[in-house]
Amino acid sequence: QVQLVESGGGLVQAGGSLRLSCAASGRTSRSYTAAWFRQAPGKEREFVAAISWSSATYYADSVKGRFTISRDNTKNTVYLQMNTLKPEDTAVYYCAAKVGIIRTSGDDYGYWGQGTQVTVSS
Repeated sequence: QVQLVESGGGLVQAGGSLRLSCAASGRTSRSYTAAWFRQAPGKEREFVAAISWSSATYYADSVKGRFTISRDNTKNTVYLQMNTLKPEDTAVYYCAAKVGIIRTSGDDYGYWGQGTQVTVSS
């Protein structure tokens, strides 16, 4: 019903920046919460950031002050601006969406993109 497509991943040196985009199509709603998760090789998926329909935001402690999540409802697009990247940020980043309030568990999100690779070199 809702399709999410991420873009913007790539290879960047430590200290650099990237901006990820998540474009939504299908039966979208203005009242959804969108989030970013990431998964590094051999590790569990972890919450990164989320933004509600009213633009309230919530961040994992590991990215506070470095990452910024935002949304453009006219374009059905969510962004993740990543600054001061560290090698430990290397992971596949996934966009997810749900109806209602912000949650930090991936189990609460019903819609997922295919992911985009972010690699931070030292």
